[in-house]
Amino acid sequence: MALMPVRVKFRKMQKGQQRGISKAATFIDFGEFGMQALERGRVTNHQIEACRVAINRYFNRRGKVWIRIFPDKSVSKKPAETRMGKGKGAPDHWVAVVRPGRVMFEVAGVPREMAQNALRRAAAKLGIKTRFVERVERV
Repeated sequence: MALMPVRVKFRKMQKGQQRGISKAATFIDFGEFGMQALERGRVTNHQIEACRVAINRYFNRRGKVWIRIFPDKSVSKKPAETRMGKGKGAPDHWVAVVRPGRVMFEVAGVPREMAQNALRRAAAKLGIKTRFVERVERV
């Protein structure tokens, strides 16, 4: 099952900006450990699903996983070997725009080493650099 919005106001979206740092989800709010983005980029719905599967397979039905990003931006693409012009292509896939500092995945209920290994395997599925972060109590 691919992640995508149920309804959107407009099917085709503009590219938009990726500059700046993440405004939301920069701290671990739900779990004990997390994976934080160090670069900006686009993460596709297939990459998010591959990460989720990798983490859950490594945990072997232990622990809990939170996905803090959602692919709500459509990316259009024209068919291969099509001449220029004739309008914008049809929506091809969905992406989540990720900026530096964004916590993308959180896990809890497993030892630190196990969480680190699972998130390292998940990070290999992404096209951006990430780091392992632990929860700190905020005042």
